[in-house]
Amino acid sequence: MEDLIANLGLGFATALSLENLLYALFGCFLGTLIGVLPGLGPVATIAMLLPSIYALDATPALIMLAGIYYGSQYGGSTTAILINIPGESASVVTAIDGYQMARKGRAGAALATAALGSFFAGCVGTIIIAAFAPPLTEVAFKFGPAEYFSLMVLGLIGAVVLASGSLVKAIAMIILGLLLGQINTDVISGVPRYSFDIPELTDGISFVAIAMGVFGFGEIISNLGRPAEHREVFTKDVKGLWPTFNDFKEAWPSVVRGTALGSMLGILPGGGALLSSFAAYTLEKKIVRNPRVPFGQGAIQGVAGPESANNAGSQTSFIPMLTLGIPPNAVMALMVGAMTIKGIQPGPQVMTSNPELFWGLIASMWVGNLMLVVLNLPLIGIWIKLLTVPYRFLFPAIVVFCAIGLYTLNNNNFDVFMAAGFGIVGYFFYKLGCEPAPLLLGFILGPMMEENLRRALLLSRGDWSTFLTRPLSASLLIAAALMILVVTLPAIRSKREVAFKEAD
Repeated sequence: MEDLIANLGLGFATALSLENLLYALFGCFLGTLIGVLPGLGPVATIAMLLPSIYALDATPALIMLAGIYYGSQYGGSTTAILINIPGESASVVTAIDGYQMARKGRAGAALATAALGSFFAGCVGTIIIAAFAPPLTEVAFKFGPAEYFSLMVLGLIGAVVLASGSLVKAIAMIILGLLLGQINTDVISGVPRYSFDIPELTDGISFVAIAMGVFGFGEIISNLGRPAEHREVFTKDVKGLWPTFNDFKEAWPSVVRGTALGSMLGILPGGGALLSSFAAYTLEKKIVRNPRVPFGQGAIQGVAGPESANNAGSQTSFIPMLTLGIPPNAVMALMVGAMTIKGIQPGPQVMTSNPELFWGLIASMWVGNLMLVVLNLPLIGIWIKLLTVPYRFLFPAIVVFCAIGLYTLNNNNFDVFMAAGFGIVGYFFYKLGCEPAPLLLGFILGPMMEENLRRALLLSRGDWSTFLTRPLSASLLIAAALMILVVTLPAIRSKREVAFKEAD
């Protein structure tokens, strides 16, 4: 305990220097801005900023990049809630209920809940990094390829339970997502698959192109198909910028549960923040029996749980990167690249050889989370002003921002055309009553599942029983099987159909 206090003292002394404070503020502001702008994610922004860190010392450079990362998690919820375009993969779930709240004139409450839940989760996540980084790495060590595959199977089955409407449609969407995820270059043989000799498809379809097309452009097309008086995306009767007492009472247990779940899943390599937001939503729907507003129609628990989970997950994802040198997601891979540029070898020795960097970065997360609340809560009123912009001006502007964001991904107009194609697909999904969130989860987890499945079978020399003989893997598969069993029971199915009945 004394060591921890001494280390945190060193961290705060580093983080509170004027230079580091300014870089943390710049990172948080830029992160929020790119989270709010549809199409620009933290991966693209950090990748573009990597050349600029050559002139900086290692500590301010990493503090700034970290600020961009968790700032974009805050900002990503803003577009998800206001215009149903999840700027970040982890914000996909927030869009389900957050956007419905905005349509009902409760955008302020949704945004404030997301910001406060994120702040709480970020602080708790940082405490966990400080206190449990060394022992938590032991948990990550226990996960081999078989365990990761089983965890992802559980995540996909959770997405079927999570999807509103027909189970058959949800399963079809997941399978379609898995198939789209197979369009890439084979990891082992290096042969392009399903690319149809189109060079741009050898690296796979861009997540941003699918997310923007299906959610953003698809939503725009479906709205343009409605008469002007029925376009309810932007309502002018916004009631209150703050959550009510009842909102707080309903949201705080979800925030606590989401934070706990996100903190645990964030340390696992393979999209911890994303998995935790989906898992938190599934958990909320299991625990909250009779919500005041049904899930899928603007339940505040559907915003509080996933937002807290993805922020806690994004904080604790620093643990494997800082202590093992293993990046659990694309942003952390760029952080490892930044450390290498500065001549620092990521891994367990960082804690001993660069204590100022290690503990300064951790302390800067507390400072950064506080900055984000101070930055974001006063801006809620400005984001709400977006709701009063006339429809005919707003949607062309959104399309332009999306197109710019898509083009800057690879400086190639192919991504723009791809998103436009998925926009038409998204419109058909909307007409057919298909929920697009499971498709995105299938698309993201598909390649990771395949890689871990093949790796596990290579290690076991083709023996499929390896998934059942390893205790952790077997318990995850049993949990997945139980979930299937529960959701197919007639009583549960009928309750599920009632819960997901669309409001007219």
